[in-house]
Amino acid sequence: MFFPATSRNRDSIGDVLSKVIIKNSTILEIGSGSGEHGIFFQKRFPEIIWQTSDPIKLHRKSISSWIEYEKLNMKMPQPLDINVLRVPWKLSLDFINSLQGIVSINMVHVASWQCTEFLFRESGKLLCKGKFLILYGPFRINNEFTSKSNYQFDKSLKFQNKQWGIRNLEEISDEAQKNGFILENLLPMPSNNFIIIFRKF
Repeated sequence: MFFPATSRNRDSIGDVLSKVIIKNSTILEIGSGSGEHGIFFQKRFPEIIWQTSDPIKLHRKSISSWIEYEKLNMKMPQPLDINVLRVPWKLSLDFINSLQGIVSINMVHVASWQCTEFLFRESGKLLCKGKFLILYGPFRINNEFTSKSNYQFDKSLKFQNKQWGIRNLEEISDEAQKNGFILENLLPMPSNNFIIIFRKF
């Protein structure tokens, strides 16, 4: 599977990740989609293990195909079947101990608000002090859209599914704080997107 947005944003996301990733650790990606981001980051950061996951079987099949195509079988694990709403997530103790952070790219606006709540709830249980949770995507700031295109995008999302939509930064930050995270950085990205770095305190 090919998701066009991946090639447009992977370098800028990777540049941010390069400043927070620690060698010899594991990153868990929630909602990996086609797998293109995961493959790109595994190749860019060979000193870590990038663990993909997705609840959709077709997406996991695509991820596995990308792993094989890029000859990463010896380095990169197969995708996990993680649905954020099915808790606790099935992860081994060794995996949890090696976990440095959790990354979710373009997920929270194409899922129910409950998925965001569960993302923070389970991440808060898995990550110890100093570990990070990173979100990437479009967000509203002070309940305002940051561009006209994001306003139109939000309308199209809600037309597809009433539970979808561009989330408000302040509401996400409140949810983060409830689960032991503090907003460490908000970084503007191309195409009216943001990276939000939350740190477990």
